[in-house]
Amino acid sequence: MIGRVHSEESFGTVDGPGVRYVLFLQGCPMRCRYCHNPDTWGQGGKEMTVEQVLGKYEKNKAFYTKGGITVTGGEPLMQMAFVTELFTEAKGRGIHTCLDTSGITFDSARKAEFDKLMAVTDLVMLDIKHIRSEAHIALTGHDNKNVLAFARYLADKNIPLWVRHVVVPGVTDDPDDLRELGKFIGALPNVKALDCIPYHTMGVAKYEAMGLEYSLKDTPALTKEAAETARNHILTGIRIYRYK
Repeated sequence: MIGRVHSEESFGTVDGPGVRYVLFLQGCPMRCRYCHNPDTWGQGGKEMTVEQVLGKYEKNKAFYTKGGITVTGGEPLMQMAFVTELFTEAKGRGIHTCLDTSGITFDSARKAEFDKLMAVTDLVMLDIKHIRSEAHIALTGHDNKNVLAFARYLADKNIPLWVRHVVVPGVTDDPDDLRELGKFIGALPNVKALDCIPYHTMGVAKYEAMGLEYSLKDTPALTKEAAETARNHILTGIRIYRYK
């Protein structure tokens, strides 16, 4: 099985528990306005086999005793067959597996394929861009029905879930929207963590290099304090749902 790989990180510390080998796959159907890796959108990337990936992991195995492998993107579920084979082989070696995804490609008609992948996935990190569909379309070019359906599917499967939300000033930081997101999360019994990621502008240079317009060029980076405030709004929504 061949995968198209954008890049690798040997010692990732923010993409799941512990120190991890992180594989960034090529390809994504969404066009998030704040995406800092627009070079993952297309169909390029270098080709790697499952064995080559695991060989990279094995070289630094001693550092991953409390970590494992995380596959992200782009959107890794664009290459679901490759991820499934990689995770199957990884689990056979006792390696912790984490999928970092937007869930945008979820399709209940392909449930058997998703079931096969989830059987060898220890953790899913799900990036919920926006809780309101119209705002999600404006932000990413797609509505969020597949994302929310995937979250519910993971809850039904009892797959451990970390929810991520990028907080963008004036775009994804409205307190009412954040509380609504919290109410949705509150209904998911498998959620183990919530991360609010401050918006940053580090990807602007890539847009310039690729000749692309960056639509948020006048949006300032978010402070850690503002991200914590957003997280508290989400937690309020969770409490409203669970203790109503």
